[in-house]
Amino acid sequence: MAVYTEITDEELSEFLVGYDIGHLTAFRGIAEGVENSNFLLRTEKDGRESDYILTLYEKRVNPDDLPWFLGFMRHLATQGVSCPLPVCGRDGEALRTLAGRPAAITTFLSGVWPRHIHSEHCHPLGEALARLHQAGDSYAPVRPNSLGPDAWRPLLEDINGFGGPAAGKLDYIPERVSDEIISELCCALDRILATWPGGHNQVDLPRGQIHADMFPDNVFFRDHQVSGLIDFYFACTDLLAYDVAICLNAWCFNDDGTKFNETFARQLIAGYESVRPFSSAERKILPLLCAGAAMRFALTRMYDWISTPPGAMVTRKNPMDYIHRLRFHLAVDNSGVYGV
Repeated sequence: MAVYTEITDEELSEFLVGYDIGHLTAFRGIAEGVENSNFLLRTEKDGRESDYILTLYEKRVNPDDLPWFLGFMRHLATQGVSCPLPVCGRDGEALRTLAGRPAAITTFLSGVWPRHIHSEHCHPLGEALARLHQAGDSYAPVRPNSLGPDAWRPLLEDINGFGGPAAGKLDYIPERVSDEIISELCCALDRILATWPGGHNQVDLPRGQIHADMFPDNVFFRDHQVSGLIDFYFACTDLLAYDVAICLNAWCFNDDGTKFNETFARQLIAGYESVRPFSSAERKILPLLCAGAAMRFALTRMYDWISTPPGAMVTRKNPMDYIHRLRFHLAVDNSGVYGV
């Protein structure tokens, strides 16, 4: 979450007239995350206060995809997955326009995301992810992964095209090594794409609806159990095991990606397989999927570092954290490292 677009009091008041959620008592921007502009709303109706999340969709979100996202969240909620529920306006529509951006209000979920990950977080996380995959199986609409393997090389080319070589633009990387890192990513990308499932490599892997962004700040806990999953705006139709690979990257390394925690990974995998066991093909290819997930986030973080507009209420994330993860996965030759 983040704030790229500011909203005036007048714009917000006019916008909320279209809803039957009471009168506004509090309103503030949320700085966490990097993709959309998010605000916490508190309203009062019939003497009762309620919290909501207002989202303005920016950057990578294609407005044509928004009905799919909102429909997916609505579907998951009906299947028992605790996730934000889109709030319809008086006209029955959930998707509207505010400050020149597509916008929607969703319900607020209680719970706290883990600032410090512990082993006891990982098993319930794996269970929750597997249940999401099961619930998504009955959601028929398909959305291709817009940040899947086909997008990685164009992203790297865009990064290298910001005024030529990345040196000087990527200020978190010393200039003397930034060209080397771009070259390293090119070589790693060639290696990953050469054996990625699909195309010439017809590996039969289960596909379905995935979250594709299950980072700790998108998972709420209460009493050591998952109480809610949020931020579905990268969700798509893709390999189920790739979603697990994203979680292994996000939950099973120290902050800078230099140390892998096998205990966390074993707990995450055990939780997932307690609900949906892996196929033999998924087990075998997990190191490649983990490397691909690390590549995806290294590239998007690098792009965001360069392209985030000055003054945006957003915390940029260091892509070197994911380059370290990528190096680890490319050196793995046995899925047992991940606890499979």
